[in-house]
Amino acid sequence: MAQGSKDYYKVLGIAKGASDDEVKRAFRKLAHQFHPDKQGGDAGKFKEVNEAYQVLSDKKKRESYDRFGTAESFGGGAPGWDAGGGGFGGDWQNMNWQDFSQMGDLGDVLGDIFEGLGVRPRRRTYQRGSDLEVSLDITLEEVFRGSTKDVDITTQVVCDACHGQGAAAGSKMVECTVCGGQGEVREERRTFFGSFSQVKACERCRGTGKVPEKACAHCKGAGRMDGHVPIRIDILPGIQDGQLIKVKGKGEAGERGAGMGDLYVRIRVKSHQAFSRRGDDLVIKKEVSFFDLFLERPLEIPTIGGGKMKIDVPAHFDLKQELRVAGEGMPRFTSFGRGDLLIDFILKTPKKLSVKQKKAFEDLEKE
Repeated sequence: MAQGSKDYYKVLGIAKGASDDEVKRAFRKLAHQFHPDKQGGDAGKFKEVNEAYQVLSDKKKRESYDRFGTAESFGGGAPGWDAGGGGFGGDWQNMNWQDFSQMGDLGDVLGDIFEGLGVRPRRRTYQRGSDLEVSLDITLEEVFRGSTKDVDITTQVVCDACHGQGAAAGSKMVECTVCGGQGEVREERRTFFGSFSQVKACERCRGTGKVPEKACAHCKGAGRMDGHVPIRIDILPGIQDGQLIKVKGKGEAGERGAGMGDLYVRIRVKSHQAFSRRGDDLVIKKEVSFFDLFLERPLEIPTIGGGKMKIDVPAHFDLKQELRVAGEGMPRFTSFGRGDLLIDFILKTPKKLSVKQKKAFEDLEKE
């Protein structure tokens, strides 16, 4: 053995001619002993034991190690181990079961370790229902006051016959024979570069490890079917055009009792005959005649609340500007107060003045 090279057999405490099962058992024992999550564990020892197992559990690596007495060609350590970070990728505490399951036999052994520590591998469940989005048209008055609207959604709903479980009445859920109740199956793939082991969710039970003894005839075992769902939507005052309202758990039903998707309602505000909106402000166009201004008559303006208000145009006011009336706009969404009302004046001049009118203006001009 080359000078400075580690004796992996000694690290695992086994003889050079040890079988694959003996290698695995030795690693399992030492990994339990030195795992950093256990009291008295040793991260350095765990890394060393893992490094030895990565070499001796691989037929080609072990053969090269036995012939040349060194494992330096393998990078000096286990794939993915970051010595500076203290674990796989520097964050082994946060790795999930799917990360380990891609490691072949190492995944099996580490699975035993984590189960011994009270951490169960996370099995995939049935497919969660999809999120849905619908559009809802409302008027500007409904935005002003707030509103409650009823909508009917066509989507996948929970099967009434089996209550979403997928099993016929009187039938029970039994262990899946394809995966043996594990919810996942291992596939071996052979490529030019070698053999690869992949763990994936069982297609028959969809990752739960259970299947109906007899499938529900109404939903054919899916636990859901096409249907309609009436939903009541609460619209708060001041909501903006295009804004989304999320209704949690009111989307598509999941498979066999899996989680429901969410419903997103996109608000579409209809155009208004009198008002346009600018944020929380309202804008209204108002025709004003020369005589109204000249005689300083108050102007009558409609309000979004359905009433009317009277305003006076200030002296020397530039009609090219908008007159702002504070607090007569839209409610501020989920807040207090209201925006303003902006009056955009359109000056209406008389097409023709009578002789008497002309004479009156001439007399005023002379004063």
